[in-house]
Amino acid sequence: MKFSIERAVLLKAIAQAQSVVERRNTIPILANVLIEAEGDGVQFRATDLDIEVVDKAPAMVEKAGATTVSAVTLHEIVRKLPDGAQVQLSDDVAAGRLTVEAGRSNFQLATLPKEDFPVMASSEYGANFSADAPTLRRLFDKSKFAISTEETRYYLNGVYMHVATGEDGQALRCVATDGHRLARVDAPLPEGAETMPGVIVPRKTVGELRKLLDDDEAKIAVSVSETKVRFATPEITLTSKVIDGTFPDYTRVIPTGNTKKLEVDAAEFAKAVDLVSTVSSERSRAVKLSLDEDRLVLSVNSPDSGAGTAELAVAYGDEHLEIGFNAKYLTEIASQVDRENAVFMFNSAGDPTLMREGSDTSALYVVMPMRV
Repeated sequence: MKFSIERAVLLKAIAQAQSVVERRNTIPILANVLIEAEGDGVQFRATDLDIEVVDKAPAMVEKAGATTVSAVTLHEIVRKLPDGAQVQLSDDVAAGRLTVEAGRSNFQLATLPKEDFPVMASSEYGANFSADAPTLRRLFDKSKFAISTEETRYYLNGVYMHVATGEDGQALRCVATDGHRLARVDAPLPEGAETMPGVIVPRKTVGELRKLLDDDEAKIAVSVSETKVRFATPEITLTSKVIDGTFPDYTRVIPTGNTKKLEVDAAEFAKAVDLVSTVSSERSRAVKLSLDEDRLVLSVNSPDSGAGTAELAVAYGDEHLEIGFNAKYLTEIASQVDRENAVFMFNSAGDPTLMREGSDTSALYVVMPMRV
């Protein structure tokens, strides 16, 4: 195998591949990226046995072939090469070495046989549809903060992507919850997604997927089966196993009877929460909200580090209410708001609180209160 490729093109392809590779693993081949050169391009394939990413890049191929080499080492070398460099890669099968040359730099990297590299078994996908990158980006970006990190409740360690009936008809919906807060985000249902089984997309896959969604013009081909999900652009294909478990009935925790309405500038609210939580104790990070007509006082009282308050002018016309929340949860939910105002709907100090973004009904958040 022998080919030359521009440094920027190689860096982009290898960066996506090496981020899938697990740093600590007991199977040496899983630390490697499979490089396949053929025709007028090169394919880089990496996997951790749960996720597989394949990145195609244009290159001048002198001799077709394939080998595997340490993804992290190759990425570090390419990252440190000068901009605009032409990189030549050639494989010596007998010596088990891959030569990487750029200008006056020359590296010999150990390789492992391509035959040992595990390729994810192909799957029959029950639903195939395409969605534009901004739509998928919004669905996952706005829900992923609520993914649980508790390994025992593994079925909450991802985003539940499924077809649901929204306020404007059928919707493609993403939901995540950790039991303390919940995010539910809808988008119009793409053509072909009607038969899609509901799947839980793992946290790591959500992170890798984000890299495919930066280009606003990109169309993403999505394929879903009971066990796998695949997201593809013309250059990159990301295939992942889905979490084998049943996502709980999240509709039961979404309150329907909350009538006390608070409307507040989302950015100001997030800043005020951040400000007063500076003196909260690390363990609980509790912030108390005291609501009176058109007035909100945020306060923290920590026996160890002191107390603090911040006052905001808000739109609120109901009876006096005092309710406590984890400051981190409030800040994360407020930071999801793209519009100017956040609308909170309360019932009582002990009931879950609902939050929407202004008049937008396609995104909804629930946060559990805490005793303060």
